[in-house]
Amino acid sequence: MSKFHTETVTHVHHWNDSLFSIKTTRDAGLRFRNGEFAMIGIMVDGKPLMRAYSIASPNYEEHLEFFSIKVQDGPLTSRLQHIQVGDELMVSKKPTGTLVLDDLLPGKHLYMLSTGTGLAPFLSLSRDPDVYEAFDKIILCHGVRKVEDLAYRDMFEATLPNDELFGDWYNEKFIYYPTVTRDEFRYTGRITDLMTSGKLYEDIGLPPMNKDDDRAMICGSMPFNADISKILDGYGMTVSPRMGVPADYLVERAFVG
Repeated sequence: MSKFHTETVTHVHHWNDSLFSIKTTRDAGLRFRNGEFAMIGIMVDGKPLMRAYSIASPNYEEHLEFFSIKVQDGPLTSRLQHIQVGDELMVSKKPTGTLVLDDLLPGKHLYMLSTGTGLAPFLSLSRDPDVYEAFDKIILCHGVRKVEDLAYRDMFEATLPNDELFGDWYNEKFIYYPTVTRDEFRYTGRITDLMTSGKLYEDIGLPPMNKDDDRAMICGSMPFNADISKILDGYGMTVSPRMGVPADYLVERAFVG
């Protein structure tokens, strides 16, 4: 039996020269928790070429969505960036991952800390009713180089605030904090620097993170994940050592990009 479902691409959106998103059909039997990733890919020379991608669409949607960077010499992304509507995409039947709500201890505030396409798991979690039930505030920090790299910005600034289901919750609880390093913007600088200087907390009107009140999920490049983890460790927070063990913060160990 195959480990993969074969899905059909229904929509492709190129955000800019380096970022794109894909929507596909979804097998009725696929189950996943928001924040998890699946192996996706295409056939190359008769063999499946697969990579781990966080599922950007929430688990109640009838479609699947994935958010990707374009790597010109990347084995998969060099091909995937040319995918078109009607093409086939293989998706693993058993998504998994470390960024799931069940693995966080109870708290008041949830920080989702991301760079680049590390935003992907938070696209599903930001539309998860359980997240809004569990926390008083949800803070999404998305760090990129240029303003044009702030993919899905319109979803956070316009769509979700007016959503029939999430609008009231979102407006009361959600804080979207995009920051760039190479352009003029309302928030600038690296997330790590904004945390250590205290400017992040000043900007969002919350006290500095602490073990009693705050929980975090981290998804970005490996250096980013390591730097943020070091900061959170300094706050006295503990990381979940493996799936199924609740802790103060979680790191996406499969994502690199």
